[in-house]
Amino acid sequence: MSKRQHRIQDAQAFLMHATNWSETSIIAQVFARDYGIVTVVAKGAKRPYSVLRPILSAFQPLLLSWSGQGEIKTLTRAEIAGLLPLGGRSLMSGWYMNELLLKLLPKEDPHQVLFDAYADALAQLADGSPATGALRRFEWTLLNETGYAIEGETPDFDDRSTEPALRQALRERINEHLENRYLSTRKVLLSLRHFS
Repeated sequence: MSKRQHRIQDAQAFLMHATNWSETSIIAQVFARDYGIVTVVAKGAKRPYSVLRPILSAFQPLLLSWSGQGEIKTLTRAEIAGLLPLGGRSLMSGWYMNELLLKLLPKEDPHQVLFDAYADALAQLADGSPATGALRRFEWTLLNETGYAIEGETPDFDDRSTEPALRQALRERINEHLENRYLSTRKVLLSLRHFS
């Protein structure tokens, strides 16, 4: 059996979630096009002059390199692969998509079609397109890719007249898939509605 470390170079990815690991490092979960959800440690990323610090941002296309064979890989390099200016409500939509991916995808299970749908949804949100169409299209693809597809033809995701019924059908199917695990982003959205 080889003791060589497994090395990945320049994988297309997005940062899903990051938490402090030590005084200087973070543990991050990333969604990579060819590798799925991968957990990496970014050593030294919290240091003021770290080259990783400004690059590891949510919702931005990244090129990531890592090494290791264990459950947690070591991030060796990160580059920005574009800019998606998300703000306001678009950020909440992005966090919602990230939470769905983290809760519904098994670790290190590649989903290229879903990765592309996620990237497309972020691009639509950054362009100021209505969040409803982008989110319904993403949810539809997520369910198809994870084996929980809704039967029938692909709907028109931008048709406002059918959106409420489509949203309800997708939410019911997602809730089945979540198996009674709640979504923090939904809870936040519901509480925000009380203040608006």
